Amino acid sequence: MTERVLILGGRGRIGSSVAQDIATHTQAKITITGRSPEMGKGVDFPLLVLDLAEVDKLREAIANSDIVIHCAGPFHYRDANVLKLCIEHGVNYLDVSDHRSFTSKALNYHEQAVAAGVTAIVNTGIFPGISNSMVRQGIEQFDEPKKVHLSYLVAGSGGAGITVMRTTFLGLQHPFQAWIDGQWQLIKPYSEREIINFPSPYQRSGVYWFDMPETFTIPHAFPNINTVITKFGSVPDFYNHLTWIAAHIFPKWWMQRHSTIEFLSHVSHLMTDVTNIFSGIGVAVRSEVTGKINGKDAVYCSNLVYENTAVAAGCGTGSIAQLLLAGKLKKPGVWPVEAALPTDLFQQAMESRHINIEHQLIS
Repeated sequence: MTERVLILGGRGRIGSSVAQDIATHTQAKITITGRSPEMGKGVDFPLLVLDLAEVDKLREAIANSDIVIHCAGPFHYRDANVLKLCIEHGVNYLDVSDHRSFTSKALNYHEQAVAAGVTAIVNTGIFPGISNSMVRQGIEQFDEPKKVHLSYLVAGSGGAGITVMRTTFLGLQHPFQAWIDGQWQLIKPYSEREIINFPSPYQRSGVYWFDMPETFTIPHAFPNINTVITKFGSVPDFYNHLTWIAAHIFPKWWMQRHSTIEFLSHVSHLMTDVTNIFSGIGVAVRSEVTGKINGKDAVYCSNLVYENTAVAAGCGTGSIAQLLLAGKLKKPGVWPVEAALPTDLFQQAMESRHINIEHQLIS
């Protein structure tokens, strides 16, 4: 029987990339959702008009699916109701969530998912997602892994829609807890600029502290890790300076207003429509794991560069959907991707999608 995949928010840039990846690598029947019929014009998959607030309609759609993929961000505003309904109906679940509060809500359903035999994996896109699996692969090289340093760089809009802009500005509203030297410390968003030497074409680029779910899921999955650093930056570099101003100069009360987030997001998206021509819409991810191998200090560096950020996110989520549909990945419970996806399956998935990840061990 043909497997049925439901992609919530499948009309958006990330959701449509997930749908295309699954269609390329599986024979699954894919249905995407959107909030209005107009959103369905020109789509390649059957469209179900659905608002997540329509609980009865959502429940019916989930019950008629084999796997549900939640791409309807920003996740700052979402509860875990979709996951809860999936568990009730015994349906496997994935999402592209990227916010600490949502991830925490989802992980609270772990025991219920185990009891229902449901595999639910959160944070499955590019960052978090592929980045987390790069970290896991690095940690596995060490006898005593100690520190993780993740750096993310996105060119222009990344090929994504306005939702990603909202996510960026929402991430500037509050200080956040980071795991540093074995204790939780409060960090100011978009602080402590650091120059990272990414592969071509990005080379030396600036990144800043940014609140990501990895800051707490990685130390939970790998208790030996005593520091997790997550930093993010944009290309061209002047976007970094504008974002820094939004984080540090604009009044906090103003940045915490919905109307402000909408205004800044729309202005930024219009700007990237212009700069995308020059910067491209690619992504770079650099993972550095530090620790000991045979009693000696070492650093394991992994680098990924891909020409389209949204497509890369689709590959991250789509590859895990492919493994679930094929029965190659079954792990009841609610998991961040680094705790659920074995490295050998991750490597196979990336190779089949021609995503090249370069590795270097420095000792």
